[in-house]
Formats: sequence, structure tokens, C-alpha cells
Amino acid sequence: MIRDSSKLQKGQNLRVEINEVNDRIPQNILEIIRKEPIVELVGYKMVDGNQFGLVVKLRNGEINWFFENELSEIM
Repeated sequence: MIRDSSKLQKGQNLRVEINEVNDRIPQNILEIIRKEPIVELVGYKMVDGNQFGLVVKLRNGEINWFFENELSEIM
């Protein structure tokens, strides 16, 4: 889980935590993530009054967004 997304940089690789997204992502996207959970950070999205979403590019080129707790940094 990412605790402070302000330290992330565009282009940084992140990992989607599949167990955190099972219930909210369409099945076709879930299959893509299961095969390749590494994504590239491309930006941020305001998702409600006090949370940001992280906009990422999947390995197939598709753009999607996730909450901070659904991603982790790759060290």
C-alpha cells in the first residue's frame, strides 16, 4: 500500500494489489492485471473531497486509476 503518493514520480512503476481491486474492476481488466500487475504512473485524479486516485497505464496501454491502498511501490 502506498502511504504518501506525493513522493511518487510520473513514469514510476507500481504494482496493483489484485486482492484490493477484485470487487471493483471489470473482469477483462482484472485478467490483464493478473497476468501483468506492474503499471506505470501517469498522473493523479481527484476522486472525492479528500482522496486522490493514481492514474496508471497498464502494460497493454490502457489507462485506468486506482486508490493509493490498491497499489504498492516497487523497490
